[in-house]
Amino acid sequence: MRSPPPPPWRPGRRLHSFALPLLLLAVVAALAARAGADLADDARALLAFRDAVGRHLPWNSSDTGGACNWVGVSCESGRVAVLRLPGARLSGQVPAGTLGNLTALNTLSLRLNMLSGGLPNDLGSASTLRNVFLNGNRLSGGFPQSILALPGLIRLALDGNDLSGPIPAALGNLTHLKVLLLENNRFTGEIPAINLPQLQQFNVSFNQLNGSIPAGLRSQPSSAFLGMGLCGGPLGRCPGEAPSPAPAGQPSSPISPTSGGGGDKGGNGGNKSKKLSGGAIAGIAIGSALGAALLLFLLVCLCRRSGRTKTRSLEMPPPSSTTAAVAGGRKPPEMTSGAAVAPLTTLGHPNAPITQSTSGKKLVFFGSAAAVAPFDLEDLLRASAEVLGKGAFGTTYKAVLESGATVAVKRLKDVTLSEPEFRDRIAEIGELQHEFIVPLRAYYYSKDEKLLVYDFMPMGSLSAVLHGNRGSGRTPLNWEIRSSIALAAARGVEYIHSTSSTASHGNIKSSNVLLGKSYQARVSDNGLTTLVGPSSAPSRTTGYRAPEVTDSRRVSQKADVYSFGVLLLELLTGKAPSQAALNDEGVDLPRWVQSVVRSEWTSEVFDMELLRHQNVEEQMVQLLQLAIDCVAQVPEARPSMAHVVMRIEEIKKSSGSTEAKDIKEADDQSSRGESVEAPTNPFAP
Repeated sequence: MRSPPPPPWRPGRRLHSFALPLLLLAVVAALAARAGADLADDARALLAFRDAVGRHLPWNSSDTGGACNWVGVSCESGRVAVLRLPGARLSGQVPAGTLGNLTALNTLSLRLNMLSGGLPNDLGSASTLRNVFLNGNRLSGGFPQSILALPGLIRLALDGNDLSGPIPAALGNLTHLKVLLLENNRFTGEIPAINLPQLQQFNVSFNQLNGSIPAGLRSQPSSAFLGMGLCGGPLGRCPGEAPSPAPAGQPSSPISPTSGGGGDKGGNGGNKSKKLSGGAIAGIAIGSALGAALLLFLLVCLCRRSGRTKTRSLEMPPPSSTTAAVAGGRKPPEMTSGAAVAPLTTLGHPNAPITQSTSGKKLVFFGSAAAVAPFDLEDLLRASAEVLGKGAFGTTYKAVLESGATVAVKRLKDVTLSEPEFRDRIAEIGELQHEFIVPLRAYYYSKDEKLLVYDFMPMGSLSAVLHGNRGSGRTPLNWEIRSSIALAAARGVEYIHSTSSTASHGNIKSSNVLLGKSYQARVSDNGLTTLVGPSSAPSRTTGYRAPEVTDSRRVSQKADVYSFGVLLLELLTGKAPSQAALNDEGVDLPRWVQSVVRSEWTSEVFDMELLRHQNVEEQMVQLLQLAIDCVAQVPEARPSMAHVVMRIEEIKKSSGSTEAKDIKEADDQSSRGESVEAPTNPFAP
């Protein structure tokens, strides 16, 4: 017979009823203590990271709430989950024992900084990383091996660094990758045969890769493989490569049976060759006759006009017919507006018409050779002209030739070089033919006159457009236009610097950035500082001069970078550097901007026309930071123009497709409960 159960008031039952809650409380306390210890470990890792690459970051261990309240840091479940510091002036090499210790980190964005060297191997310990944005830095060495130890990686951006060596085949193990950006590095060899089934955005352009595009990447667009010796897929078949088999049910011949490409005349109706009807032939004949008649009429009118207007305003010896042609054989752009006011021979300095005192002189053209030059000196001096402006190097005219073509003619002053010296220096300038440099088409040298002939840019200078009429009828320059102008000008200066280690522009300013149709920007007046005497050199009061420059005729590449930084500040603020006293403080533009950045930069620094575009405020801040880097007082602290170009490209990209892609991916992540980058102002307190 079993004994009855103990009554509920017995001591053993009471002890058991209290034990379970006490045990739960102990477990919760232990977990809370462990979470606090983990967050403290994260804070120590972040402080070590700050001390190594970003001492200016306002992180303080005594902050209430700990690391979760720091700028650029976000937490989830009591751990650091997001570190986002784009364009935050980080510099140096990331040490071990910092980022790798953030074991709950899922998003790392350090793009558009100046991080150098390689990534620490222990970064692979942050195995929860899903998004890594390190583009736009100075990382070097081989592909970071620590990245390959992140199996859950979804987005990887390493573009715009200085990474080299082969692209590892182990990237194929990161099967969750949706974004892989490796362009603008120095990777070599062939692209490995990687197969990433979820890949949506891929780019390896402008590396040093060669060979065939692997089958797993041939569905990517051709824009993902630009600037290298690759073949296959979107770039066309490789030499000796067999054509891809045609889909079932499709003809193997590239000419369809109905295209009239020589198919059988017999057989079914689908293979009949098409012939022109009698009416079509008659229409073609009549149209050809009318076109010939119209062409003949225009030629007669042109000859009559030439006969009426051909006058000799100045006696000149006939030019040689062996003169080289304009570069590329391109005709200068047509005149768009504005009436000519006088012949070119009557313009210039008071009582000093353009003349020629040395017999046998002629225009000397630059560029690829051709049989006949598009115009000669006589045509140029007879052209109708108007003054475009007077600068440090002389007066510039808009000259409309009798043919209707329009060129810009710069009449140099204070040239003290002998003709052989002038010829050697101008030849170096004329050889620079680039899409973002206003090309020097020809020059003329005599004892009394030195003329330079350029393409005419119909929209004038950036200075005139930026600081001109700001009334109700003005077309505002939005972010897209200004950032595109900055990128085009940077590319032009970068090309000049790439020609030799000592090559420089010498006089970068907004009046030397000229605009074509649709605000297409080109750099002008390259190298003219080497042609004139000290009296014509630009003065220090213009506001673009680097502090270390004492002779304006001898400007280094780092001094060019300083001047370009001032140009960027001018684009962002809308203020001309030549304003000697901004806000009556008597400080220059770089010093004024840097003083305001520390307080109310949004309302005080940026041009009001830009503040209308709030969706690109982060990109404006990044470009502002780049400009500040360029105007560093110490030349060695300034970036190279190649790095400036890369930074602007990344900034523009982040305001376009890349940011749009991030937004789309953020929606996907939210539905999966994943974290994504959140906008952070690097100047926030």
